Amino acid sequence: MGQIELLGIALGLSMDAFAVSICKGLGMKKINYTQALIIGLFFGGFQAIMPILGWLLGSRFERYITAFDHWVAFGLLVFIGGKMIVDLIKDKDDGCACCTKLDYRELLYMSVATSIDALAVGITFAFFKINVWQAAAAIGLVTMVLCVAGVAIGCRFGAKYKRGATLAGGIILILIGIKILLEGYGILG
Repeated sequence: MGQIELLGIALGLSMDAFAVSICKGLGMKKINYTQALIIGLFFGGFQAIMPILGWLLGSRFERYITAFDHWVAFGLLVFIGGKMIVDLIKDKDDGCACCTKLDYRELLYMSVATSIDALAVGITFAFFKINVWQAAAAIGLVTMVLCVAGVAIGCRFGAKYKRGATLAGGIILILIGIKILLEGYGILG
């Protein structure tokens, strides 16, 4: 997996956290950069930890599923991306109205919830001999930066980018899943 694919995965995984960060920014009358950084660190930290945990799980079962690992990666990425798009179509509300203050317990729950997909992606990393530490650092850093920006965007512009960010994230994950499947069959190099 190259740097472009890794960046695509990082962007795709960060979109849920980015959308929640926009919600957090909606509740601010004026941007609070300290809170924006804390939000970015929570989301980025969990997005970095979860692929490592997934990689550890995937490494233990690698010998059993190497024959169909590209199908596992494809299925997980398409499922995650598809779920993001379906939730968007169903207009599932993320509860932006209640995101007016920084509650660390709530932030912890949201960080875990938005990083479950990173756990699943981490499982696929074990099958493709990806440097999980580099990948986790990239995912965490991209998520942190986007979340800080998301708080600022939410504060400045409101919720008009939330749907577009979620849609883009879902599409990116599905396309990466398709690419991995095609590579598994030797169609793409």
